[in-house]
Amino acid sequence: MSLYTTGELAKLCNVSVRTVQYYDTRNILKPSELSEGGRRLYSEEDVKRMEIICFLRDAGISLSSIEELISEEEPEKVISILIEQQEKMLAHELEERQTKLELLAQMKSELKKIEKFSIDSIGDIAYIVENKKKLQRMYAMLVIIGLPLSIYECFSIIYGIITGNWWFLLGYVLIGIPYGVGISAYYFKNVAYICPDCHTIFRPAFKQALFANHNTTLRKLTCTHCGYHGFCIETYKKEEK
Repeated sequence: MSLYTTGELAKLCNVSVRTVQYYDTRNILKPSELSEGGRRLYSEEDVKRMEIICFLRDAGISLSSIEELISEEEPEKVISILIEQQEKMLAHELEERQTKLELLAQMKSELKKIEKFSIDSIGDIAYIVENKKKLQRMYAMLVIIGLPLSIYECFSIIYGIITGNWWFLLGYVLIGIPYGVGISAYYFKNVAYICPDCHTIFRPAFKQALFANHNTTLRKLTCTHCGYHGFCIETYKKEEK
């Protein structure tokens, strides 16, 4: 039967000599024999046990848990439970880290839209990111609401070209104008804008917002607080408590 010294065991299992000695003092891995000179000697079974210990440590299981595990009569059952628990914990940590990565990516994206950066800008970014999902849900809802009208418009144009009858298109105009005004009113009721100069969150007058130059995230407005005129960042308006 092969026996290994502390140094040989450490080399075989890719750990330090101090680690092997520490596991001995913790009763996690005792040597099978001691030489006449008092040197620790480890058997093949000890090597296998050390490999299991290293595996458990790499999986993130604490030494205290491993120490308790070694004393069990049927450690394989406990190992199975420990691995399941560790798997769940790591999956949860991974999910949390992924959420944080997404948050950082959103903050990085929003940061590029701010012309004048200051400490107050961090608060603006936090507000935007916090309400971004609500804003996206509202966009999706408005698309769904507007879809029937868009279909009716296409039908009216095609029908008019084929038959020369434009009454359907006239009906679209009569329905579409109040329909569009209603959707716009709802939209501007639920959005707010962040002034890049004074960082105030404000709601502009409906007429100003409706006809302002804009893109998907910015709208050129006049801040109701400081009078700044320029592109302001669109966000979802928090419900007032």
